[in-house]
Amino acid sequence: MSDTQKLTARQQQILQLVQHAITRTGAPPTRAEIAAQLGFKSANAAEEHLQALARKGAIELVSGTSRGIRLRGAGRAAARGDMHTLPLPGMAQLALPLIGRVAAGSPILAQEHVDQTYHVEPTLFAQRPDYLLRVRGMSMQGAGIIDGDLLAVQAAREARNGQIVVARLGDEVTVKRFHRGNNRIELHAENPDYPTIVVQPGQPFEIEGLAVGLIRNGMSM
Repeated sequence: MSDTQKLTARQQQILQLVQHAITRTGAPPTRAEIAAQLGFKSANAAEEHLQALARKGAIELVSGTSRGIRLRGAGRAAARGDMHTLPLPGMAQLALPLIGRVAAGSPILAQEHVDQTYHVEPTLFAQRPDYLLRVRGMSMQGAGIIDGDLLAVQAAREARNGQIVVARLGDEVTVKRFHRGNNRIELHAENPDYPTIVVQPGQPFEIEGLAVGLIRNGMSM
């Protein structure tokens, strides 16, 4: 459609992210998922870009649901595979190991932790991930990350405040939002039912990676 030629580079990136999500899972992403994958500080930034896409006729926004995004025109055709804006299956795909339970004290990417390998298209992610981690629990529900999701993780040892990290705390590996201040480290949940974790002085702690995307299997709307 002619409107897509007027999109900014960021708008095109978000439109393609929506197309990929619908193609792969059958459902569009939430604002929080878009923000997490593209590194926005909040879901509001994603909402502003979606509103601009709606004004340009690329998508339609449906109120009352966090996944109320519908493709229009050529965007819908691309998601069906009628156009070549999506990479062809099997071409330049990433092979990402899915990490199961991590044994205490052993490297997260140790071979014995790999449950299986997923082949995914690199354009699904704004930054290249190194592995997938299956999410357990609902502590990050407010960020659009729920039990059973596959979190795409880029290996890293450092993080900025506000980033969602995979952290090793003692014998446990957890997904939380990172904050460092007042000479202490805090790991914040995105669910009021879960307390903030304060890393105590001398407590074993390491950052294992940064969340760069999300894959949700078997979703339908």
